[in-house]
Amino acid sequence: MTGALQQIAAAVTPAVMVSACGLIALGLDNQTARMAMRMRDLAREWRALPAENARRERLARQIGVLDRRHGLYSRALLLDYGALLAFVVTSLLWLAQVFMAVPPELPVSVFAAGVLMLGAMAVLAIASVHLSRKALRIEWDEVAEGAEAAAAQDIAHDAHLAPRRPAG
Repeated sequence: MTGALQQIAAAVTPAVMVSACGLIALGLDNQTARMAMRMRDLAREWRALPAENARRERLARQIGVLDRRHGLYSRALLLDYGALLAFVVTSLLWLAQVFMAVPPELPVSVFAAGVLMLGAMAVLAIASVHLSRKALRIEWDEVAEGAEAAAAQDIAHDAHLAPRRPAG
């Protein structure tokens, strides 16, 4: 009886990892969808602007950053699904031991492969989050330039309206 319970416990442990991978996949899938939608919006804006508009260059840079982020999230999602598959196979291998000889190293190795894939997935997700700052920085630079130009215009306007004092 104890051996059977150990087999079930060994089979269930990867199932917990399968649940975790499912939750991670949901989040990564939402991120890739958001990146794709944002890229389409920026591309639509880019196409609507005249060729000489300075904003087009910034939009192209942002689209490039979002494209890299989308690629990172897509690869992270594939790694997550790979890990999910590894954990399912691990459970099957543990259960298969009841019916056939399965070297004990095999399920452990498959489980370890799943853990490694989750680690690589996390690295890609971190890299994508880091890139998000780059896209925001491009947007901020444009806003800051506009704010500086507006402030300079306000100063010039205020100077023009200021009463002049007679020399003397």
